Amino acid sequence: MENGSLVISLDFELLWGVFDKVDYNEKIDYFENTRQLIPSLLQLFDKYDVHSTWATVGMLFNNNWDEWNANIPEYLPNYNNENLSAYRFGKSIQSKKTEKLCFAPDLIKSIKNTKGQEIGTHTYSHYYCLELGQDSLAFKADLEKATKLASNLEIELKSLVFPRNQYNSAYLEICEKSGLNVVRTNPDNWYWQNTQKDSLIQKIFRTGDAYFGLQDKTYKSSEIHRFSSQITGQKASRLLRPYSGKKFLDSLKLQRIYREMEYAAQHEEHYHLWWHPHNFGDSPAKNIRELEGILGFYKKLKDKYNMQSLNMNELKPKGF
Repeated sequence: MENGSLVISLDFELLWGVFDKVDYNEKIDYFENTRQLIPSLLQLFDKYDVHSTWATVGMLFNNNWDEWNANIPEYLPNYNNENLSAYRFGKSIQSKKTEKLCFAPDLIKSIKNTKGQEIGTHTYSHYYCLELGQDSLAFKADLEKATKLASNLEIELKSLVFPRNQYNSAYLEICEKSGLNVVRTNPDNWYWQNTQKDSLIQKIFRTGDAYFGLQDKTYKSSEIHRFSSQITGQKASRLLRPYSGKKFLDSLKLQRIYREMEYAAQHEEHYHLWWHPHNFGDSPAKNIRELEGILGFYKKLKDKYNMQSLNMNELKPKGF
């Protein structure tokens, strides 16, 4: 009999994940908070013996803009919407002041050196796999660059999270040839499909689902996609939304997560919780407190049901 498991993945991006959506000049403190809270996250994971995957944008491995300029791949995504290009954006903001928003090899090394923490990839450039204009050649070059920079720190990439949840099954063969073993896919719900379009109604349903709805986010090992003899696809279960300051909604959110975790523990299923470290950039102390409540509840489930904590590469169905 299998044990239920809590799987955690974090999309570690800093500015590369939101440069097309925010004015970075207004987010200096936000990302400084993000950098400072990552050691707190690692301490919490260590305290509760919780494993997780840090799906890291490869550009964060660079030390400075000189390295970033030297590591631009030969083939780049030619998005129809030029505002999505991390290369176009990066070339426009280069200064000493912006380096802390875009590079974090010191934090990556801290993650690597913490028990149970896996460094995965979020592609090199926060690559949008479903946007018009990009192609498989550029995606391949992107993954090769991410793999090379990780190998410089003696990190072997085994897990991938598609940026903006733009899961593209056509690229699985490239993922496999790059040495990856697992990719994170989206929940089966209709409002998690075609995320590149991201209609208003999808956003409304995704938001509402954080507080109300069916118990449909846990899954059995038999539901893990087996794409080939090497690579599997694990569905995300729930985005951990940040502290809102609205007591009623925050309580609903946490109670929903607790119920789903307990259901997974009781029924030998898997529950995959994910978020971005920068989601905690506003009200970091209160976000950390909420997360500690979740990890403390996991500890109770471990003691009662022998629930496991796994990173993405540790969750393997039978036969892998």
